[in-house]
Amino acid sequence: MAKKSLIQRENKRQKLEQKYHLIRRSSKNKMKISKVSLVKKQREIREKLQSLPRNSAPTRSHRRCFLTGRSRANYRDFGLSGHILREMFNACLLPGATRSS
Repeated sequence: MAKKSLIQRENKRQKLEQKYHLIRRSSKNKMKISKVSLVKKQREIREKLQSLPRNSAPTRSHRRCFLTGRSRANYRDFGLSGHILREMFNACLLPGATRSS
């Protein structure tokens, strides 16, 4: 089981990401449009992006196991870590999933 503080930190990052999503997307679109225009305008937009909180960037969030909160070896299809997934395969708890020989 992951520490509660790590799980809470991930939840906080997700909330920040949702809060600043529109601002981040609109400023990135402005950057694409202003590629032809002045460098000064691009610099202002880049400074606005950099002024946003770091934890609001989507690259800083991690997928976690649904049951244990483990951040490593996650399978997107199941939302579980490899360790838990293997235990569930062995116990035949996942219908349609077969073990490799």
